[in-house]
This record gives sequence, structure tokens and C-alpha cells, in this order.
Amino acid sequence: MTNDAAGTATHRPAPAPRPEQPAHGLGASLPPADTRAKTEGTFPYAADLWAEGLLWAAILRSPHPHARITAIDTSGALEMRGVRAVVTHQDIPGDSAYGRRVVDRPVFASDIVRHHGEAIAAVAADHPDTARLAAAAITVEYEVLEPVTDPEQAFVAEPLHPDGNLIRHIPLQYGDPDITGEVVVEGLYRIGRQDPAPIGAEAGLAVPRPDGGVELYVASTDPHTDRDLAAACFGLEPDRVKIVVTGVPGATGDREDPGFQLPLGLLALKTGCPVKLTATREESFLGHAHRHPTLLRYRHHADAEGRLVKVEAQLLLDAGAYADSSAESLAAAVAFACGPYVVPHAFIEGWAVRTNNPPSGHVRGEGAMQVCAAYEAQMDKLAARIGLDPTDIRLRNALATGDILPTGQTVTCPAPVAELLEAVRDYPLPSLPKDSPEDDWLLPGGPEGAGEPGAVRRGVGYALGMVHMLGAEGTDEVSTATVKVHDGMATVICAAVDPGSGFATLARQIVQETLGIEDVQVAAIDTDQPPAGPSAHGRHTWVSGGAVERAAKMVRTQLLQPLAHKFGMSTELLQITDGKITSYDGVLSTTVMEALDGKELWATAQCRPHPTEPLDEFGQGDAFVGMAFCAVRAVVDVDIEVGSIRVVEMAVAQDVGRVLNPAQLASRIEAGVTLGVGTALTENLRTARGLIRRPDLTGYALPTALDAPDIRIVKLIEERDVIAPFGAKAASAVPVVTSPAAVAGAVRAATGRPVNRLPIRPQAAVVTSSGS
Repeated sequence: MTNDAAGTATHRPAPAPRPEQPAHGLGASLPPADTRAKTEGTFPYAADLWAEGLLWAAILRSPHPHARITAIDTSGALEMRGVRAVVTHQDIPGDSAYGRRVVDRPVFASDIVRHHGEAIAAVAADHPDTARLAAAAITVEYEVLEPVTDPEQAFVAEPLHPDGNLIRHIPLQYGDPDITGEVVVEGLYRIGRQDPAPIGAEAGLAVPRPDGGVELYVASTDPHTDRDLAAACFGLEPDRVKIVVTGVPGATGDREDPGFQLPLGLLALKTGCPVKLTATREESFLGHAHRHPTLLRYRHHADAEGRLVKVEAQLLLDAGAYADSSAESLAAAVAFACGPYVVPHAFIEGWAVRTNNPPSGHVRGEGAMQVCAAYEAQMDKLAARIGLDPTDIRLRNALATGDILPTGQTVTCPAPVAELLEAVRDYPLPSLPKDSPEDDWLLPGGPEGAGEPGAVRRGVGYALGMVHMLGAEGTDEVSTATVKVHDGMATVICAAVDPGSGFATLARQIVQETLGIEDVQVAAIDTDQPPAGPSAHGRHTWVSGGAVERAAKMVRTQLLQPLAHKFGMSTELLQITDGKITSYDGVLSTTVMEALDGKELWATAQCRPHPTEPLDEFGQGDAFVGMAFCAVRAVVDVDIEVGSIRVVEMAVAQDVGRVLNPAQLASRIEAGVTLGVGTALTENLRTARGLIRRPDLTGYALPTALDAPDIRIVKLIEERDVIAPFGAKAASAVPVVTSPAAVAGAVRAATGRPVNRLPIRPQAAVVTSSGS
């Protein structure tokens, strides 16, 4: 659908009022407890920590993407005044390699450098400038090797790692390989390298302990795994290493790479002093993992009415130098390669390979985002070939509860895909800008855009996306939580890190709802607590929230049992509402505070969802616990002469299971959509023969307030998932997955260009006089 820049305004109805929200408990828009600390600047970020006798750390990194190390001379650094220690691979008392999922990445390169920015050595000094100068004074002799930067070349290149270049291969086979459709469309798509660009500096503080152990104060999102990796590296028992989670400023992936933490601990143990490291933005770009760049080849078969017959695809994920989460990302990409559509026959072949490019890893919606951009482009091609509206062809193929994925897994959770698409399709379109100087609207390119209004074309694009929740393929998902009640206040102890997901707020709401106690605090997190697992895939809402609920219900039983016994009734006949305990017949009525009567109650509980299984040799298996779905309609204005693009509006409909905190849910969806807009238009960590170009926030363009469109949450479907605690689904990943595909579809609609690469380059949106 396209329009020129002139047109009449479209009436937009006022949003329907929401029902009155409770003041606390589930369903309330309870604000985060750390809001005031963050706004006043007192939030305990790791970069602000201090300790008596503090030393500063700096890391020397490789300037080459691929090289053999022939010699390392640290004498120049050790001779500098103020330098207290230098550590290399020779100073590691334990395991020299690490990895949260695959242990294949060296703490310090010893013989081979495999990517630009790989750590070679670390220095501790009495001043940060001294540490940086000392790191630069370390002399490293390299034999520069030819880098392998094309993932397709990784299949035939010499092994870059002892484990080989192929990390995983999944040949999914579902149905009849010989069947064909009446209409066939093909496409080749490329997805760029997106950086998680975490808010705030990546930083940490290591403090040696009197028992020979060490404490690490870092913004970890998986503290127990990080503790185990650190203990193995330091040659210590896990109980002699403690991770204390400092304030986490926000994360869209793994917040703190262990590659920052391990040198800190080594230096603290060697010097016997606290050591602090605050990474520059350049170091963050060089050190941590990014979204997998992906090459995708697709062939869709359909009948004459637009119903899908078969999907064939080849997916190639560039893992960079080390494996990290590439196997899991590939599984998601292959499993969701056909999207939320019914596909009777599917043959998807996926590979994840090592190269000498920067390392790839967990970024929100990994695997699913890349394939969504490709299969939605294919659906637009099919619609154009057959002569159908883009929404009609999607509705004819929409997945529903009870349908079967190409992995052979039956969709048992709510899957209102068609209803979501109809909601965004039927939502009124935004007003069209006028071609006159008095109109207050922005040209693509900003208020001082280079283009002219007469060259602006409007396009509308649609996309459907899906993600899995929790871990996959047999991951043991478990979390432990303790709820304590004393002096009228409740405390939640759970090692579930909240990197912006809102879990800390949710935990307070769960206890308020269950116990009727308004004053609820969430304890600070460290590895002395039982593990809760990583902050990924929305798992803490489900697993840790379920553990908190079970513990709170156990405390509730302890609270109500004496009353129930006194009145000769079951605790099930008592209810807690607004801080009051009442019986079904009205005989009993008292307050929670009176029932507590100064007692201290506590309980610990675990939550473990039902197990999954790995995909087999044909890509078949019940690999996922649950799924979430989203529909997005993007409206864009494109200057077809210069290729600048402005996203005018994003309309979103999402199945959320149950709204637990309306304000928090809206902010999560809006943040996900904005991240998706950045993926579609600006965010691309560029490399040249393995070297990262301009690793800073000038060279890497994040979307700003001027880039953020109007975001309309037009429908939230609350069809509860019966196996999930509270029936809620993860909310933030699926709009990230879906939004880039919708923006690309809208640019295609405005320009008639294929748009087969993300982020979209300006030249891809330029229409010449010949129409190409």
C-alpha cells in the first residue's frame, strides 16, 4: 500500500479506557522500587564502586583479527612506576578457557588471536591512566594471518579453532521433499551485526578475601554461572568465589561478559588488593558478544489461493571466533524459520560457523529475529505474485492453537495469530502530511532533512513474529525463592537479576497479592543465595515468579492455619483481600497484621517447568516450553530521491497471557519496538576484514528520540497459558523480532524495491527514473 505525501487526515479514535487498576498486587501499575535511586543518581552502578587501597585495571587487546603470537614481553609495563601486576595466560592457575554455554574462549590469547580485540594481558596500577599506559607498553610480536571473515568460506578454510569451524548443523526435514506449489518465490537476505549496546559502562570491582578467595561486584545477569566460571579459572572451589550483583543499568543480552570479570579476579588475587575495571565504549564493542550476522536463502511454495505448501531455506549464522550461544540461536532460527504459519512441508538447513569476525552471542530474540525478516519478505512476495493483500495471505496461513510446527511440536499454548493481525490491520492509519510549509511534520532525515516533500512516499508494512520462552532443547529451567515475613514487612530472596525486565517489581506484586502485605522488599542478589538462572527469554517472569508465588503461598498457609484450626475450617475457605482475612461465611474477619501478631514466617520453594528435548538429527522434537506471538503494522515515509526513511507509526498487537503490570508491560513493548526500529534502520556494527570500524556510539548509530515513532499498542490478548504461573507470557522479545520485518515491508511498499538487507541502506530506498 502506498500514498504520496498529500492526502486527507484520517480520524483516530480515542483509546478505550482501561478498567480501574488495583493499588497493589497483580494487575497494578506498581512503579519500580529503584526509580527514585536512578533519577537521583544514587543507584549503585558498578562503575561508581570504591574500596580502600583500590587499584585500576586495563586490558591489552589484539589489533588483529587473526594472528599467531610469537612473543609477549611485559617488562616495559612492570618497570613503570605505579604498576602492581601484569597477568597473561601464564598466570592463570585454573582453566584457561571459559564460556557460559561452550568452554572454548581463552581468558587471554596464548598462541593464536582469533578476533579483533581479543584479550592478551591485563594490568593493575594505582591510577587508571597508569594502567592504560602500562597495557600499551606491553610488547606483543605477531605473525599476522589471513582472516576468515566470510562465513561461507568457513566450510573450506583451515580450522580456526581446535573444535573446528562448524559449531552446529541442523537439517530439519518435515513432510514430502518432492512436493511443489503452483506459485514459487525465492529470496536471498542478509542481517547485519547488531550490538546490545548496554546502557552504562561495563564495570566491575574484585576484592580479595582473607580466606584466599575473591568477591566480584559486577552487573551480572547470570551470577551463579559466572561464579562457577570464575572459580574454575582461579583454581578455587566455588564457595571461595562470590558474585555480588550491583545495580544493572539495563541489558538486551548478556550484560557482563566474563571476559571482563576474569582478569579482574586474577589481578585481585595476585596483588592482594581490590581492583576495578571500567571499560570504555570501544572496549565494550570489542569484547562482548553481538547478534549473529545471518545469510538466509528462501524458497516458498504456495497454491493459487495463497496457501503455503512448502518452505525451503538455508540459514547460515556467523558465530564469530567462539561458540557462545550459537547452537541455541541456530535452533531457534531453524525451528521458527517458517514463522507463525501453517506449513505442511518444510526443509530447513541451518549452520553456525566460526570466523575471525567479532564474537556473536545472546541478544534479545536471537535466531527468531533474523528469520522473521526473511520469511515476512517472502510472504510479501507471494502476496504480490498472486495478487493478494499482504494481510489476506497471512490470515489464510496463520498458525493457531493445536497446529504443528515444522519441528513436529504441537502448539498447545494460546496462539491467537489471526486475531492479532486483524487488530493492527483494522486500526486507523495515521494522518498523511501535507505538502505545504506551514505543516508541522518531519521529513525523513529529520527537521532539516535533505529531501523535498514532493519526493516522499508513504508505505505500510505488516509482520507476524514468534519467540520461545524459557530455555530450549532440554535446558533444566529451575529457580528458587524464599519469602520471609517479619514485623509486618515481607522480604523476597531470589537470585533472579532484573536487567530492566521488571522482575523485582513483579516479585513485590506477587507477595502483595498472596499475603495482603503492602510493604515488600526484594533483597540484594549474590551467589550465597540459591541459583535462579540467567535473565533471558523472559524466564524470570515464569520460573522465578512461579518460585516466589509458591513460597508466598506456603507462608500464606502458615499464616492462615492457626485461624482455620481455631474456627474449625479449612484454609481454602479463607481469603486475603486488601490486607484483611475473611472467611466464606463472614464469621471470621481480621487483618493480616493482627493474624501475624509479631510472628516471623518464612518458606522456600522452587519452580521447574516441564522438561523439553533436544532437536534430533532431522530437526524434530518438543524443544520449547511455550511461545509468544506478535503482530506489527509499520507506517513509514520514504524520500525516494535520497533514500532517507522516517518511521511514522508502529501499531502493535500482542498475546501476553495476562497483564501483570500495565505500565511496565507497555514500557517493555515500546522498548522492544524501538530496538526493532534500530535493527531495521541504523544499528550495524561494521567490519572490514574482521576489524571493527568506528567502535563507538558515533560510528554505531542507536535510534534517538527523533528516530522513535509513535507506538500504538492496539490490542493485548489476555488468553492465559494454563501451564505458566499467572498465565503470563514474556513480553519484550517478540516485538524486537517482529518490528524490523514490518519496517522493511513498509519500505518495500513505499518504494517497490526488494529490501533484502537489514539494516536498510539508503540506496535500497532510492527509486530512479526507471523505477529501480
